[in-house]
Amino acid sequence: MFDNLSTKLDRAFKTLKGQGRISEINVANTVKEIRRALIDADVNYKVAKSVTDEIKEKALGQNVLIAVSPGQLLTKIVQEELATLMGGSNESINTTGKPAVVLISGLQGSGKTTFSGKLANYLKKEGKQVLLTACDIYRPAAIDQLKVLGEQVGVEVYAEPENKNALQIANNAVKFAKENGKSVVIIDTAGRLAVDEQMMNEISDLKKSLNPSETLFVVDAMTGQDAVNTAKTFNERLDFDGVVLTKLDGDTRGGAAISIRTVVNKPIKFVSTGEKMEAIDMFHPDRMASRILGMGDVVSLVEKAQQTFDEEEARALNKKIRKNQFDFNDFLSQLEQIKKMGNIKDLMAMIPGMGKAMKGIDIDDDSFKPIEAMIKSMTKKERENPEILNGSRRKRIASGSGSSVQQVNNLLKQFGDMKKMMKTMNKMGGAKRGLSAMNPFG
Repeated sequence: MFDNLSTKLDRAFKTLKGQGRISEINVANTVKEIRRALIDADVNYKVAKSVTDEIKEKALGQNVLIAVSPGQLLTKIVQEELATLMGGSNESINTTGKPAVVLISGLQGSGKTTFSGKLANYLKKEGKQVLLTACDIYRPAAIDQLKVLGEQVGVEVYAEPENKNALQIANNAVKFAKENGKSVVIIDTAGRLAVDEQMMNEISDLKKSLNPSETLFVVDAMTGQDAVNTAKTFNERLDFDGVVLTKLDGDTRGGAAISIRTVVNKPIKFVSTGEKMEAIDMFHPDRMASRILGMGDVVSLVEKAQQTFDEEEARALNKKIRKNQFDFNDFLSQLEQIKKMGNIKDLMAMIPGMGKAMKGIDIDDDSFKPIEAMIKSMTKKERENPEILNGSRRKRIASGSGSSVQQVNNLLKQFGDMKKMMKTMNKMGGAKRGLSAMNPFG
């Protein structure tokens, strides 16, 4: 996410490295590089110029403290200005109403249907009774796709496959929701390959009739500045409440995320990455600015862990660690929990300093598969008692998992080292503290 922009901003700050003080010359050079980085990232030129002028003015008006270098000071100013540019503070979705209606709009291919499933999952975890509604009456298999997503997240889907009147389907869905105790109705609407009058009329009619609590515009972040222009066109007709940026894990330059708030004057409410139903986050401008500058985002990482890890399971695991009974079943369970948190590379980038270290390193989400295959090739007894894994057993596990004996040996060594570390922490009275580092419920 934003790798190119992060790299170029980092390069811009290096022009101040070693400088003892801030001067008009070195600030001007740095700001010039920052502006160039923003424009290369597809940020609107006027927006890029405005924010860098503000950065320059603030930098020249600051006295550098003895303990703070000019580079550190400018990084802080840029972080604050980027956060302000992207909205300053996060804005949550409005789900008031009986039921609340959330209208999803956007172009075809922007990821509306997938996002609808993710939002349903997100709201369900907040304790809401959600109904997904299939109002894309044009795209082949759109209804089936929504039904598959609904089944994945355990949310009911309302659909009328033979009905070609989207307005009628939506109103019938709201009526159904009232009769069946649903608190939120998510309306997945049709998209087009380009903005056209028929689509705009249909979505405008839906909004007038439904009077939704929230109208969200879903936009593919990979389309860059075109995303901002499309958002502007939609907003003129729909006056939507917020923006959703999808595909932020793709080859995006980040310009849409940075400039859409200023151009459209509507908040970014959610960001979405990948296809996993858990891969949805509320948009926090300050946290995103920190991530762009390679400063990490520990708060979001902890929140993801809180949403994913089961509190009771964490307590039981903590007890097993204290008794030195942690086994491969527990290890496999922890891998499953981590995978649910989202894209591994994005998670690593949330740790301060890791973003730069991970540049150029490709971490596949399937990286855990060989480990899982080896553990699943073990018998129940072997998982619970790794010490019984002799040479012949290791050979069988390697054969059963498509691995080499050396890979099995490496896994057992790493697992043994981890158990020793846990045992040492336990003796020092730090088992609970150690688990807390991995898990917020520890």
